Amino acid sequence: MIGYFANLALPRLGEVSRCGALSKAESIPFNKLFGTVIIERVVDVISLFICVLLAAIIEYNRLGNFLTKNIIDPMTEKFQKILQSPVAITITIIIVAGLFIGILYYLRKTKRKGSESKVTNLIKGIVDGLRSIANLKRPWLFLLHSVIIWVLYYLGVYIALFAFSFTSNLGASAALFLLVAGGIGMSAPVQGGIGAYHLFVSQGLVLYGVQKEDGLAFATMLHGLQLLLIIIFGLISLFLLFSARKNKQVNSVSMKT
Repeated sequence: MIGYFANLALPRLGEVSRCGALSKAESIPFNKLFGTVIIERVVDVISLFICVLLAAIIEYNRLGNFLTKNIIDPMTEKFQKILQSPVAITITIIIVAGLFIGILYYLRKTKRKGSESKVTNLIKGIVDGLRSIANLKRPWLFLLHSVIIWVLYYLGVYIALFAFSFTSNLGASAALFLLVAGGIGMSAPVQGGIGAYHLFVSQGLVLYGVQKEDGLAFATMLHGLQLLLIIIFGLISLFLLFSARKNKQVNSVSMKT
């Protein structure tokens, strides 16, 4: 919940914040935790891809129109503008070259200082975190929890359809389609999917004959409820974390005395 809460401030900040919070609370190395986050994100991508495949089977035409209108065409248009602009191409080359030179400079600098062990330890910890999925004591339970999470995502969208008269008759296939649309929106590099989620879900509803304004109302309601829960439980989680750390420090001092 701390991770979700942090994502409202900056995109992808939640992954770092969650690792930092858990590292301090449970004394687990940060780099190993970051490896497990990568694994979790891979599972999320695979899960979303499975949902996309199911939606493609059930709602082939709608999904094709949705992806073409909201993702493929805008990306193609932007890519063509970049290719037609010498300035944009030059800026892109400078940024890529700058990043490459910066990485080389950092590696040489750390090698001269004899601190390659820190870099090695960082990489080793991340690799250990990635390998953690192979060392799970109960891998089927991990898989079951992952499935349950996405089933609950789906049920959340499906139940929400009955909140409005203009969506109450859409059915289970529409809920799956909107889950995919919302999942793509939440994957966008913006705080908490704000804006992108509303756009994709409302555009998805338009394909079902819902007015754009009504679709935006539905998306705002569903996203707003999620946002409210993230804020409430994020703040509670921060309080619990600080309380746990304070109690841990008090107990440590008591044991020493």
